[in-house]
Amino acid sequence: MLCAYITTTPTFTCSAFSSISQFVLFKIQMSLCGSVSALNLRCGFRHGNSDMMNTMTFRGSESMGHPLTVSTKTRPRKASHPTLQVVCLDYPRPDLENTVNFLEASYLSSSFRVSPPPTKPLKIIIAGAGLAGLSTAKYLADAGHKPLLLEARDVLGGKVAAWKDEDGDWYETGLHIFFGAYPNVQNLFGELGINDRLQWKEHSMIFAMPNKPGEFSRFDFPEVLPAPINGIWAILKNNEMLTWPEKVKFAIGLLPAILGGQAYVEAQDGITVKEWMREQGIPDRVTTEVFIAMSKALNFINPDELSMQCILIALNRFLQEKHGSKMAFLDGNPPERLCMPIVDHIRSLGGEVKLNSRIQKIELNSDATVKNLLLTNGEVIEGDVYVFATPVDILKLLLPESWKEIPYFKKLEKLVGVPVINVHIWFDRKLKNTSDHLLFSRSPLLSVYADMSVTCKEYYNPNQSMLELVFAPAEEWISRSDSEIIDATMKELAKLFPDEISADQSKAKILKYHVVKTPRSVYKTVPNCEPCRPLQRSPVEGFYLAGDYTKQKYLASMEGAVLSGKFCAQAIVQDYELLVALSEGRLAEASIR
Repeated sequence: MLCAYITTTPTFTCSAFSSISQFVLFKIQMSLCGSVSALNLRCGFRHGNSDMMNTMTFRGSESMGHPLTVSTKTRPRKASHPTLQVVCLDYPRPDLENTVNFLEASYLSSSFRVSPPPTKPLKIIIAGAGLAGLSTAKYLADAGHKPLLLEARDVLGGKVAAWKDEDGDWYETGLHIFFGAYPNVQNLFGELGINDRLQWKEHSMIFAMPNKPGEFSRFDFPEVLPAPINGIWAILKNNEMLTWPEKVKFAIGLLPAILGGQAYVEAQDGITVKEWMREQGIPDRVTTEVFIAMSKALNFINPDELSMQCILIALNRFLQEKHGSKMAFLDGNPPERLCMPIVDHIRSLGGEVKLNSRIQKIELNSDATVKNLLLTNGEVIEGDVYVFATPVDILKLLLPESWKEIPYFKKLEKLVGVPVINVHIWFDRKLKNTSDHLLFSRSPLLSVYADMSVTCKEYYNPNQSMLELVFAPAEEWISRSDSEIIDATMKELAKLFPDEISADQSKAKILKYHVVKTPRSVYKTVPNCEPCRPLQRSPVEGFYLAGDYTKQKYLASMEGAVLSGKFCAQAIVQDYELLVALSEGRLAEASIR
C-alpha cells in the first residue's frame, strides 16, 4: 500500500550493476514545474522473438486465506549487451532525526533496550511474519524475551512479500514507498544499520495529465522553505491541475482541520472524502483532479468510499513535516533487503523464525485462554504469550467460537481487507516518457506506477523498462483473467506513453509479465471503521494483536504495521508480571493433573 512519502544532487555508481561489463549513461531532465518529459536516454534495445504462456499458482504462498496467483508471459531474451555505461542519480537522506515524531519513535524503540532484563524470559508465539509480526518480535527480543515467529507461507514480508522468477527477476505484492513521515520505519532502518538501502528521490509529486496524454504536472517542494510553507508553495506553483479560485476554496475548506487539530481529524471518520469536500464547498473538480489519485494511493478505493479521516491524517503528516512527503524506494526486493535484517537481529538475540508454519486452530484452556496453536502439519506450538500479527481477515477465520461474541472481537466484523492487484510488465525497450520517481497515473483503472528499472538499484536495466503498477480499485477485476487485466493495463498505458506504447503492442512489446492478486490486503478505510479498530492488548489474558488495522495513528500502512508491533511489544512488557504469574499458574495446574 502507498500511504503518506532537494538538496544538492550527488552521484553514485550502482555497485549492484558490476556484473554487466559496461552501462548506458543517461541524464534525467525534469522541469521544476508544469509539464515534464522526464527521461531522455540513449541505449540499445533487446527484442524478443517468440511467445509462451506460463501460469503459476503458489500453493505455499497463499495470501489471506485465498490463493495468491501470479501469471507470467515470457519471450526469450538475447544474452548479448551493447556497449553501455551508467551513472545513477540519487538524493541524500533528508534530516529526519530532529523531528518530534522521529524522536518519539526513537524513544519508544530505546525503551525496550533499556528496560530491566526479565528474570524469566517469556516464550512469545507470534503468528505472521509481515512487518507487524517482525516488528513485534524484534522489539520483544530487544527487551530480553524469546519470540518464536511463525509464517504460514514460504516467504517473509506479508504485504511486502516478493518472489524471484526463473529469469532471476523479482516481482512484488505491491509498490512500496517509504516516506519521510514514517518515523518508526525510519528508526527501524537506522537500528538495523540499513539506512543506505533507501533510495531517496526528488521532493516532488508527479501526476499524469489525462487531458494531455504523455504529459505530467508536478508539485515541487522547495528545500529552502520550512513546513508547511514548502507544501503551500508546491500547491500554489502548480497551475495545470487547479485554478486559483479552486485553490482558494480548497484552502478555506481545510481551515477547520488546521484549527481543529487531531480532535477534528478523528471526528471526520464518519464521512467520505467526497461528502466532506462538498460540505466544505470545495468544487468537485478538486476531488477529480487530486483526491481520486490520492485516495487510490492511500487505500486502493475511490473518494466516494474512503473515510475523510484517512486523507486528513496524510495531509497533516505531509504539511506539518518538512520532509514528510519526500519519497524513497527500497534498493531491492523487500524480503532480502528489509525483512532478513530484522530476522537476523531476532535470531542474534535468541529468537526464532519459522516459515511454512500455517496455523489450523487456536486451542483453548477451560478458562478460554490460549492453550496452544495447532499447525496444519500436526505440530503443536505452546508458549507463555500469543500474538496474532496476521491480516484481520485471517484472524477472523481462526477466532475460537467462544470468543466471537466478545465485543472486542465482534467489532472486527466491520474491518474487511480491500482487494488489490499488482502488475509487472517487462518491455523490449527503454521507455523514455518516465521518471526516476513514483508517478500518479490518474487513470480510472490504475493508481500509481514506477519504472523500477530506473528507480530501484537491484532491478536496474539499461536496455529495458519494467513498469510496476497498482491496479485499483480492483474489486471488479480480482476474479478476472490475467490476460484481461494485462489488456486493460495496456490500454491505460497507451494514454500515458502515446508515442511508445499501443494496446496492440505495435510499438513497445511485452517480454513477460507477472500479475499478483491479493484478494484481501489492508483493511478498507471506509467511514465509521475507527471505533472498530482494536487495541493491541485483548481482553483474553496472554493474547495480543498486531497489524496495521489495530489502533495506531498511521492507519493502513507500513508505518502503521511497524508501530502496531511496537505497541504490542510494549503492552507485553508492561504486563510481564501478570504474564509470568499466568504461566506459572498453568504449570502448577498441569502438574496437579
